[in-house]
This record gives sequence, C-alpha cells and structure tokens, in this order.
Amino acid sequence: MPELPEVEVIRLGLNELIIGKKFSDVEFDWVKSFPNAKNDIKLFLLNAKVINIQRKGKSIIINLSSNYSLVIHLRMTGQLIYRGEDAQFGGGHPSESLVGNLPDKSTRVIFTFSDKSKLFFNDQRKFGWVKLVPTSLIEEISFYKKLGPEPLLKSFDAVVLHERLLRKANTSIKAALLDQTVLAGVGNIYADESLWTAKIHPATQVKKLNIEETTKLTRAIKAVLKLSIKNGGSTDRNYVNARGQRGNYLVFANVFRLNGKPCKRCGTIIIKIRVAGRGTHLCPSCQKIK
Repeated sequence: MPELPEVEVIRLGLNELIIGKKFSDVEFDWVKSFPNAKNDIKLFLLNAKVINIQRKGKSIIINLSSNYSLVIHLRMTGQLIYRGEDAQFGGGHPSESLVGNLPDKSTRVIFTFSDKSKLFFNDQRKFGWVKLVPTSLIEEISFYKKLGPEPLLKSFDAVVLHERLLRKANTSIKAALLDQTVLAGVGNIYADESLWTAKIHPATQVKKLNIEETTKLTRAIKAVLKLSIKNGGSTDRNYVNARGQRGNYLVFANVFRLNGKPCKRCGTIIIKIRVAGRGTHLCPSCQKIK
C-alpha cells in the first residue's frame, strides 16, 4: 500500500492538470470500485468542476463545485492516469497501464472532462474505490473517523504524538507508528527511517519512551516525510510518482533495505529483523532497545 509521500506526489500531479476541469461523463465496469447511486452521479458529478484536491492520510479527495467530493483510495494496485492533449501522467502501481493504451483490462472507472481529456482509475486487484460523497460529510466516513492525525500539519507536535502513542502503551513503537488510528499515512519504509533518525529501537515498548525521545521522533517523522515528497516518493515496487516515474527517495534512505551495509552515522552494520510482523531495518548500535 502506498504511504503518505507517494499519495501526496499524486495529489500534486493532479493539481497541475485537472483544477477547473468539468466532468462530462463517467463509465465503470465494477460497482465496488465506484459504489455510487446513478442519481447522485447525474446531480453532483456530471457538469461539476474540480475546485481543489486534498490528501487525507493515504487517500485523495477531489472537491467539486457541486459541494460533493470524489474520495479515492488506491489500496494495493490502484492507479490514477490522466490522458489529454495538454499532458499525460500516471501514478500508482507500476504496470504497463501507466504508459499503454487505455482503457485496458485493469480499468475500473473512466472520467471524461468537457475538453475530452480523461482520468482513468485502474485497479488490477479491485481493492481500491472511488466514492462520491457530500463534502460536508467527509469527516463522517468511518474510514476517516478512525484515522489518526496528519503528521505534516503544523498542529502535529510531540504533545499530540505522545497522547496518541499512549493508546498503544504496551505495543512496540514500530507497531504503533504503523497503526493508522495512531498516525495517518506512515507505513513500513518511513517508520524505519524515522526511528533510525530518532535513534529509537523499533521494538521498544511505547510506554518506555520519554518526552525527549517522543520529541525527537516527531521531528524525525516530519523531516523524513518531507524529504521523500521532495524526491518523488519511494521506489518501493508498488508505487511510482505522479508522472509515471519511480520516486527516488530510497537513494537517500539511511536504513531501509540497507541491511548488510554500514550505518551512515556510526559504521555499524545495518541488520534486518521482524517487528510487528514486518521486515524492520535498524542499526544495533545507534538504536539500542530499552
């Protein structure tokens, strides 16, 4: 599943090309990918303009002039691909669909704009979805009601993180960071990178962290996510950036997938263990367990 930086890069790409465009048609082949009433589509999607595009956690929200929004979750194999005379780009699962002829066998939804350009939602495994909902009710979606705070907001600080972590006091810090009810958008790559930056062992129990360590971790999470967004996201096999190119964040990674290589900070060999059921990379010297 894509993490926060990869989805943010997609949002930025869409923001360049579809703001102000008007929806003229929509087609779909799988109702679970586009579970919306025909009357709602007619009244609130068709002829509506794109006002702005937001990201919430790992999902994208396209706000419309009708006061409705398209909420999009790509899940494991979703793609958003724009095709028009002005430009082309694709983001999501790195299959040939990003550069091939569309629609193809993975195409679930086709949005056509009034200028004949199109936005394709592809999803090989059919786990993703596009929902049309009243903008005012977005926060009432069960998926969002359970979502933790956004780590890149100014309001997210060590006090907020400490309060959220206390809910998982007896779990490992790695497990807590992967829990989307604790913190939105952070997955395996960025948890490992943030914990290395803050010099915290991933298996450390949450309740053993002091406020100084929580403060360092808060700063690390923000810095790591911003660096990844700046560099187009990660090169993890299930994601590419909004122009159909692999991100290059892992070129700058300090620990993720660097097991067997010397730590850039102290020279100790990076190891890989399992924490919270996930492959976890760390420096056994810099990140000592409590």
